[in-house]
Amino acid sequence: MNPKLVAITGTTGELGREVAERVARSGLPMRLLVRDCDRAPQMPNTDVREASYEDVDAFATAVSGADTVFLVSLPESEQRRALHRSAIDACRQAGVNRIVYTSFTNPSPDAVFTLARDHYDTEQALESSGIPFTALRNNLYIEMIPNLVTAGVIRGPAGDGQFAPVARTDVATVAARVIVDGFDNNQRLEVSGPERIDLHQAATLMSEITGNPVRYINETIDEAFQSRAHLDATRFELEAWISSYTSIAAGEMSNVCDTVAKLTGRPAQTPRERLTQYLSATTTSC
Repeated sequence: MNPKLVAITGTTGELGREVAERVARSGLPMRLLVRDCDRAPQMPNTDVREASYEDVDAFATAVSGADTVFLVSLPESEQRRALHRSAIDACRQAGVNRIVYTSFTNPSPDAVFTLARDHYDTEQALESSGIPFTALRNNLYIEMIPNLVTAGVIRGPAGDGQFAPVARTDVATVAARVIVDGFDNNQRLEVSGPERIDLHQAATLMSEITGNPVRYINETIDEAFQSRAHLDATRFELEAWISSYTSIAAGEMSNVCDTVAKLTGRPAQTPRERLTQYLSATTTSC
């Protein structure tokens, strides 16, 4: 086994690619695990393997020889728990020494946010595997806030609940630091932004930064289902989306921690700082 080789999943997505870019700067050799090699980013000191979470043998072959695996959680689906467990089993078969997993804040078997229950299940699978792991319990990404806006409105049953959104770029920096520095024991790290906001404040920020009026409408749960009834979505997806708002109302996403500052040596970005930067870059790229 190469004691330095890092296998990274999810590099065709934003977070995985950002983590790979930061690990590359350390000089550690990397292996990018993707479904389609043609879509893999080009990086120095890197090889690429095709593998999917559901194929235990292929995934085990792909991570063979790796010291550390960065395991990015899959998009929401009713199969996600089983797929995560397959990937962890493959890592165990391959003799991987460490796993860094992108979890979510306050995972539990009865979390209000239904997808946080998936992350709890994955953390349990990691615990049972015997592989030392770090679970990065990330809050909502600041970069997701613009996606909550439709026709100038953020709507959902979040009440006046607060959350502590974190910049995805900060999460990537934390993940890379954990990967490069290594660790010996299981750890669960809450990763949040530096301040709590509610959706009224999120709407105000979007208004001020974009110059376009945005407001927040607090819905009942029934209204939330009705306002999303036109979407081409399964009941599972609708419940997941709506429960993200009810989870905010319940205070499940209100944890504020200093993990970013401790591991990176600089303060976590505020929602205003990151949204200003992110929206400016998005507008320029368009």
